[in-house]
Amino acid sequence: MAFGRRKKDADIAATSDPDVVAEAIEPSVEEDPLPAAAGWGGEDVDGPFDIEDFDTPEQAALARLDLGSVLIPMPPGGQVQVEFNQTGVPTAIWVVTPNGRFTIAAYAAPKSPGLWREVAAELAEALRNDSATVSIEDGPWGREVVGTGAGAVRFIGVDGFRWMIRCVANGMPEAMPALVAEAREALADTVVRRGETPLPVRTPLPVELPEELAAQMRAAAAQQAQQQQAMAAAQQAFLVQQQQLQQQQAQERLNASGSAMQQLRSTSTGG
Repeated sequence: MAFGRRKKDADIAATSDPDVVAEAIEPSVEEDPLPAAAGWGGEDVDGPFDIEDFDTPEQAALARLDLGSVLIPMPPGGQVQVEFNQTGVPTAIWVVTPNGRFTIAAYAAPKSPGLWREVAAELAEALRNDSATVSIEDGPWGREVVGTGAGAVRFIGVDGFRWMIRCVANGMPEAMPALVAEAREALADTVVRRGETPLPVRTPLPVELPEELAAQMRAAAAQQAQQQQAMAAAQQAFLVQQQQLQQQQAQERLNASGSAMQQLRSTSTGG
């Protein structure tokens, strides 16, 4: 079952051309159907959504953090943690809560569902290779990969129209039920901005920080750089002081040695 593009489906259903309707609803024999998305309490889950499901991009951004390719709702008390690569480009944005942290990222995918099934199998194998205990559990959108070791991690995936979402929840085992509930709630209301650019399957969709958040990150980076410079200057001053003290102590020892020799010569000459 693929999520998103509900507005497009509604437009097709409203047409009076039976050929168009038949083409739209005819299932593909190549698709590997996924289980229905049974939500909490046995109810169906509507999201995550495609941005095309909304009348305007502004409507999609309401009450969501706009990260470019994904727009995610923030849980109460949640904070943002950003990971950068060596060039300073954000690679992962984590939502941190008292229960742990989770991240939601989107990837290019085929029009038909099935990519998450492949990715889930690969993730499970990678966890086993890392000596983690692995289990596959049913979730609101189908299979979820769970790994436990020193900590715990859960991978949740959703197939959409030309995109796939992967949510990663990471925390301590005892806090995972609450963390997973927070991650699922955010994922169910997430919006994907896929774009029309053709991309190879599995290509991560670009992450962009909101300007306000980017400004905060720049200010924090500048403050950290100033602190590092101040620490480096203080360390340099300490080293210079230590060097001067060592030189002073060496000179004092030399002077003391010279005085002792002078006294010895004076004694030997009877002076």
